[in-house]
Amino acid sequence: MPSAKKFLVTSGLPYANGPIHLGHLAGAYLPADIFVRYHRLKGNDIIHICGSDEHGVPIMLRARAENKSPQEIADFYHEKNKASFAAFGISFDYYGRTSSPVHCKTSQEMFRKMAEKDVFILKTDKQLYDPKAKLFLADRFIIGTCPSCGYTDAYGDQCEKCGSSLSPTDLIDPRSAITDAKPVLKESTHWYLPLADSQKALEQWIDKHPEWKTNVLGQIRSWFSEGLKDRSVTRDLTWGVPVPEDVAKSQDVEASGKVLYVWFDAPIGYISATKEWAREQGDPDRWKKYWQQDDTKLIHFIGKDNIVFHCLIFPAMLMAHGDFILPENVPANEFLNLEGDKLSTSRNYAVWLDDYLKIFDPDPLRYCLVNILPETRDTDFSWKDFQARFNNELADILGNFINRTLTFIHKNFNGQVPDKGKLDSSDKELKKLLSEAPQKVGHYIDNFQIRQGVREAMDVARFANKYFNDKMPWKTIKSEPEICATTLSLCIETIKTLSVILEPVIPFTAEKIKKLINLPNSKEINEWDSSGKFSLPSGHMLNKPEILFAKIEDDIIEKEIEKLKGPAKPAEDVQTEENLITFDEFSKVDLRVAEVVKAERIPKTDKLMKIQIKIGNENRQIVAGIAEHYEIDQIIGKRIIIVANLESTKIRNEISNGMLLTAKDNGQLTLLTTIDDIESGAKIS
Repeated sequence: MPSAKKFLVTSGLPYANGPIHLGHLAGAYLPADIFVRYHRLKGNDIIHICGSDEHGVPIMLRARAENKSPQEIADFYHEKNKASFAAFGISFDYYGRTSSPVHCKTSQEMFRKMAEKDVFILKTDKQLYDPKAKLFLADRFIIGTCPSCGYTDAYGDQCEKCGSSLSPTDLIDPRSAITDAKPVLKESTHWYLPLADSQKALEQWIDKHPEWKTNVLGQIRSWFSEGLKDRSVTRDLTWGVPVPEDVAKSQDVEASGKVLYVWFDAPIGYISATKEWAREQGDPDRWKKYWQQDDTKLIHFIGKDNIVFHCLIFPAMLMAHGDFILPENVPANEFLNLEGDKLSTSRNYAVWLDDYLKIFDPDPLRYCLVNILPETRDTDFSWKDFQARFNNELADILGNFINRTLTFIHKNFNGQVPDKGKLDSSDKELKKLLSEAPQKVGHYIDNFQIRQGVREAMDVARFANKYFNDKMPWKTIKSEPEICATTLSLCIETIKTLSVILEPVIPFTAEKIKKLINLPNSKEINEWDSSGKFSLPSGHMLNKPEILFAKIEDDIIEKEIEKLKGPAKPAEDVQTEENLITFDEFSKVDLRVAEVVKAERIPKTDKLMKIQIKIGNENRQIVAGIAEHYEIDQIIGKRIIIVANLESTKIRNEISNGMLLTAKDNGQLTLLTTIDDIESGAKIS
């Protein structure tokens, strides 16, 4: 990434309808915090903006479930999540909220200017309407029978039982979740953003950023290949930023009961929160320095489910408005799974941040998560891995090195940094390692390869432990005291370097380390780069050592694992005499090799892909839920395995004639393919 001195960093706004869990942290918040802390240590001008997304259906659903107003729900979770982030060490410069007056005004101004420039188009169509409640129904306010599995309480956008992506019109016997009334179709007029008009400009802009993550570019290009479609920017709801009455009146549309779509107003929250931050700084126009000056690098940290909004829709809005910079990068992360299964808030299958902080300190989790960040593919958190990384790395490597160094100096050098003598080859090797470490670690953070950056930093601690052992100060203190003094002096310099290059990851521990070595407040503007230089004078007084990391015992971890255990697996998941099939039954399954000829995503779904396959001389179509795991260009030409004699079915109004085979490991779905170039149509026996 090009060097810069001014950054505006945003993290995706979390919905204020529930608490924060590990998936949130690994996706948008911890990576951003590490990036921001690093650049602060570099002395760069950087601000980190976030806040609560308080509009939309999820808030209304929670409010309905708890018999409260949407504002009450938003108020509660805004304060709760803001406090949780702070306790975890996420150092936002400002944490705003989209229900604030400033945000309302900013969003309406954005909408108004785009309307004045004739960016939007108006469309009138029929939508489901609750005649008893007298309001239009959002997808999640419609329930009915799932056409795929027969579950009677499926939502209008997804079946919670089988996971099928749905639309309200797919449901059998749909009914209102509010009054149980049968919805009727009623006309409604809305404003749409014609993304097709912006596609060429968006493609040209994206082409200028080949350095973006492959998972991000792959998803963007798949949208381009399908052609961008019109996106509604308003909704018929009672909760949200109201459509400006003057705009509605000028276009002869009734504004009452219409709000800006949450994914139109939510990213504008970055701008409105920056405005509120600037006011707090006593300089109300300071926000323009970050949003309207070309030397600012705007970085959006998000999860992969938000790529389309931050890489296509919001940039199209910014382009249409004309007064704002575009993102320099959108380093979206994939998903974090939990103990081999997907995180699920509806099943309460998650590790909630508040619950974690009642038992553990923040830094162990920060360290564990950064080592498994889903930077390019889904990854998995397990409590055993958490324990192992804490005990084996933080305690046995970092903590052990610091403790043994300080203990030895207090015992043999009166707690003072010893004199540096002449450096031998191993001393010079350590000195070189320290001088290069800030640049190496920083390079990875700058390029959003944060996992590798942290490994580089911990490699310094690993080397230092080996250096301490190889130099054997417990022997040289008697036979060669000058060499011993040099060894311990370099060890203290190493601790100083580690306290800085690990500070973005484990900030609370880094502060403790700096106090232990009595590190004076840095007068360097660029504390990061200077951390690799020798700077502690002989005679510098150190504080008494203390244990930084007390090991986590098995029984504590077992309790956390037990909390995640739900009901026993259903019988069909267990191999028993009752569910074994006969050979004759298995022989009826016709498994064939098929070649993928063409594929495309099914509109308005995140999971489904329509795939054209060739089985010998026969052409077929299959609909499969692999779109979250594969891009189109990854499967074209693949030889896959299918069940060829499965009866056809209709999914999202598309015929699916067969089923492809996949395997799932730690949340990662993989297509079963052939190793050799076997002809399509070949029978598997």
